[in-house]
Amino acid sequence: MPLGLLGTKVGMTQVYDENGMVSPVTVLQLGPCPVLQVKSTEPLTNQTRADGYYAVQLGYQDKLRRKATRPESGHVSSKMESKRRAAGGKPLRPKPECEPQKVIKEFRLDTASTLTVGSMLTIKDVFAIPMSVDVIAKRKGRGFQGVMKRHGFGGLPAAHGAKKVHRQQGGTGSLASNRGSGRMKQGKKMAGRYGATQITIRNLVIVKIIPEENLLLVRGAVPGPNGGVVTVRPTNMKR
Repeated sequence: MPLGLLGTKVGMTQVYDENGMVSPVTVLQLGPCPVLQVKSTEPLTNQTRADGYYAVQLGYQDKLRRKATRPESGHVSSKMESKRRAAGGKPLRPKPECEPQKVIKEFRLDTASTLTVGSMLTIKDVFAIPMSVDVIAKRKGRGFQGVMKRHGFGGLPAAHGAKKVHRQQGGTGSLASNRGSGRMKQGKKMAGRYGATQITIRNLVIVKIIPEENLLLVRGAVPGPNGGVVTVRPTNMKR
């Protein structure tokens, strides 16, 4: 996975290019993201173990100290380390010395990273024009829905003899599922929770970058509501 950034979805608008062509874009506010941890296959010292893989852990949005748990506070600050551990002379991992973060995500890398714990990543450090990106977000949740809205079923006939069953799914027994044992097959499309799942939109073209305001404009739509958390990374799929 290439290194990306965390941010929020601002909304949609449209912009014009030099030729007067209009482009529908989604405005994303990304970063700045502090580097919370850098993982490597090499141990820090002889008394520590290696992580076994290369990765960079980023945070987004500060959380109030009074609302953070002790593990969350200790992950970003060395003040939470126990006196017994310090007195024993055991080496400690470097801490970013920042506020606890609301969102934490780890980006796996193929090679060792040159970033240091505590540094801040911004848009201009990761993205440029021209470039295509992948946007990962959680789409809007629609609650418990029927089969017509959830799966696109046609419903039952609306002619004579059908009473208050127009939006039902029909038979689900052994004859409908062709199983013969009285039990339906696994994965049968039925009513249930719809939405609120993670989805990735690939290969969105960057239209404009505004580094002063940490804004990234990508062509097309992005899942999720306005204000939802998104993860943006350089795309790993080329059409």
